[in-house]
Amino acid sequence: MSEKPRLTTTAGAPVPSNDTSQTAGARGPVLLQDYQLIEKLAHQNRERIPERVVHAKGWGAQGTFTVTHDITQYTCAKVFKPGTVTEVLSRWSTVAGELGAADAERDVRGFSLKFYTEDGNWDMVGNNTPIFFVRDAYKFPDFIRTQKRHPKTNMRSPEAMFDFWAAQPESVHQVTILMSDRGIPTNPMHMNGYGSHTFSMWNEAGERHWVKFHFRTQQGHKHYTNEEAERLIGKTRESYQEDLYNAIEAGNFPKWTLFIQVMKEEDAANQPFNPFDLTKVWPHGDFPLIEVGELEMNRNPDNYFQMIENAAYSPSNVVPGIGYSPDKMLQARVFSYADAHRYRLGTHYEALPANAPKASANVNHYHKDGTMRFFTNDFGNPDAYYEPNQYGGPVADPSVAEPPLRIDGDADRYKQHTADEDFVQPRALYAEVLNDEERMRLHQNMAGAMAPCSDAVKERWYAVLGKVHPDYEQGVRTAAQSDPAIPVTDDTPVEAAE
Repeated sequence: MSEKPRLTTTAGAPVPSNDTSQTAGARGPVLLQDYQLIEKLAHQNRERIPERVVHAKGWGAQGTFTVTHDITQYTCAKVFKPGTVTEVLSRWSTVAGELGAADAERDVRGFSLKFYTEDGNWDMVGNNTPIFFVRDAYKFPDFIRTQKRHPKTNMRSPEAMFDFWAAQPESVHQVTILMSDRGIPTNPMHMNGYGSHTFSMWNEAGERHWVKFHFRTQQGHKHYTNEEAERLIGKTRESYQEDLYNAIEAGNFPKWTLFIQVMKEEDAANQPFNPFDLTKVWPHGDFPLIEVGELEMNRNPDNYFQMIENAAYSPSNVVPGIGYSPDKMLQARVFSYADAHRYRLGTHYEALPANAPKASANVNHYHKDGTMRFFTNDFGNPDAYYEPNQYGGPVADPSVAEPPLRIDGDADRYKQHTADEDFVQPRALYAEVLNDEERMRLHQNMAGAMAPCSDAVKERWYAVLGKVHPDYEQGVRTAAQSDPAIPVTDDTPVEAAE
């Protein structure tokens, strides 16, 4: 048997005892000079950090992304060079629930990936749905408040949720997906991931294209009904973590295929919808999926807290060849995500192991001191702590500049032009994509979710559904008048339309 390593304090001093305090006599009291006790208690007090404002409950894994198809005509990003294999850190999550929420609740799921590319980290921070509830970040804090606990009752409030959604008709597209079969995936392996926003790419010639990212599960889509989820939650609140961890430990590595949709920069103005509106999808018939590569998650982190709880994803993390778009929500997220990490984790959160670039030899910046300055950031050149300087400090590289983003219009607060625009796509989803059984379950799920709401809020929401399709409104009304309990179905996977 090998000799065990010696226990020390964080300063490296050996510890004589790890089970008894220093006391004045056998019965005490405890001496304040027992700094080893104080250190142990102080660290225990600080083991938890503030949970994320949204996406608090999550599950993660490590893996690789392999490029299998050539898209260099659209992007010069090195991560997309044919044959390139890139390390990836993933995190999936529920949006609304707290850190202790049950995994199998009806909710949108976050789907975030950190690509450790040779040009730095690229974060794809998305959801398991191709759209979202609102198109403008001005309404995001209001929306999230409706998903959290009521300030008086300290309970979740369906009244607040449907009251908000009824006043924001653009949300009906996402609410329809949320209340459909897709609302409770069985685990992270059986759902898609989307960038959701419109992003941009540019190639070596400086030509820009608008793109959408689609990570389509190779495991097939599987979902729980409300009743199946309730039974499961009665047995375990950690079903996603169990399924994901055990699958990877058993060597059943989940995989996704990345596809992109591509739109020429100049074609954006000619669409019958706003291609930068987060509540809209791009029709696949007009913008077909183009295969790019394969994502495989094949390793469980050795320390969940270090790699998953400390993981900080932000759309601001882009690399040359990948950029933003005029999407209003995306523009706001570029600021708000990194700012949330600075609050939750600390000033230099980017240097934590989960967030540090793998290409660390190429990291050079002038961010100095402050809390969490636990690393050397003079890069061997202590005189070059400002810029410009004459001491050979790092300088900008104009060769990686993004081509100019075309902008047209006066600065103002613009409303959407046509009232019916928000109902066109959910109408197609309801009437043309869902079949009769899927529509029946949608009616029942929504009626059940609305049951605690006041009549006034219900009527306002029925009016929104009626603008989508009269059968939609009537179906939910009828389900609400009967028992809204969801019938148990078999375990046949439900294929989700995009």
